[in-house]
Amino acid sequence: MDSISAMSGMASALQQYNAGQQNQMSLLKESLDTQSSHVSQLMESVSPQQGDNKLATSGSVGTQINTYA
Repeated sequence: MDSISAMSGMASALQQYNAGQQNQMSLLKESLDTQSSHVSQLMESVSPQQGDNKLATSGSVGTQINTYA
């Protein structure tokens, strides 16, 4: 009888642990989704807009970077 109650207690503890892990994973996913949204908004705010003639978008001047090690 002791082994049955021990197994029952272990199963209950495992279920509680799994529920806690699922809650943490959903919180992490929500946090990552929020960060992704913020990064997307930031990238959109710094990308050149149509009709913005301040930055070169074609040609060889201002669009290429030459680096040497």
